[in-house]
Amino acid sequence: MVNFENAEVLEEFMTRPSPQLAADLARAPGDILVLGVGGKMGPTLARMAKRAAPERRVIGVARFSEHGLREKLEAQGIECIACDLLERAALERLPRAPNVVFMAGHKFGASGNASMTWAMNVAVPFMVAETFRDSRIVAFSTACVYPYAGVNGRGADEATPNTPPEGDYANSCVGRERAFDYGSRRYGTAGRFVRLEYAIDLRYGVLHDVAVKVFAGAPVDVTMGHVNVIWQGDANEQALRLLAHCTAPASPLNVSGPEVVSVRGLAAEFGKRFGTKAVVTGSEAPTAWLVDTRAAQALLGPPRVPLAMMIAWQADWIARGLPGLGKPTHFETRDGKY
Repeated sequence: MVNFENAEVLEEFMTRPSPQLAADLARAPGDILVLGVGGKMGPTLARMAKRAAPERRVIGVARFSEHGLREKLEAQGIECIACDLLERAALERLPRAPNVVFMAGHKFGASGNASMTWAMNVAVPFMVAETFRDSRIVAFSTACVYPYAGVNGRGADEATPNTPPEGDYANSCVGRERAFDYGSRRYGTAGRFVRLEYAIDLRYGVLHDVAVKVFAGAPVDVTMGHVNVIWQGDANEQALRLLAHCTAPASPLNVSGPEVVSVRGLAAEFGKRFGTKAVVTGSEAPTAWLVDTRAAQALLGPPRVPLAMMIAWQADWIARGLPGLGKPTHFETRDGKY
């Protein structure tokens, strides 16, 4: 098992590019612009892109409100531009890169600030679609654009209608895709929507949330009892590879692991590894947000890191007291209020 001594070792491993990524990026030449690089996944995606194509400019755009992030990215060879994407004039001053990865969005606090949620998740994509009409655009989306699926099936596939449960976040995410779809159809922009479910970084994610509770003896709510998960390095790699597989009009692709994962089963496994009995509350609903990833596997191959390995790494990380980001996923939420 890989020994992740600290966050620096974790990030180095997580951003190692594969030969497949290098080959696909060769089919999508030109600079890479990452809009919203300051989020949980953005820094490792930008670093992976730079390591896969060191001769190219990789440009990260964010407000850079997190102390030290800009300096860290620049030390890794990533050019940084501070920009509030809600400001149309500032957006239009950005360089026109042939490749755009859109990672901006607003989720937590959505129920208390609906107008900001809709502005970030719909208005900004509309402006980006117009401004970068001549680029390839890979836009991060979410499994939340789907209705809940039965836990005994494969989950929603890309043809499933976008009729999510109530809530400003999920519905504004449908709006985000609609904004990019409009731009793609109007201007002929090639693109992809990455309908991602639960990327796993050992410092946050569903596995981290469950493991922390089990380790502390806190109860794990299993009402939202099933999830899909994928190693964050694999999620970032698949998103970057899609720059070579854009379509016009833009089309979606589900990105996650192939398994329907039981939250109760995760809690029990972590309890076994920590030498304690997991405490669970609630009973599993018959439905959950789940996605069928067969199309992604056919196009890009299976994720490189299997579930069992992620669980082992996560248990080791928590048992050694290594830090988290303090950003819970709220995977338990079923009412759409984040």
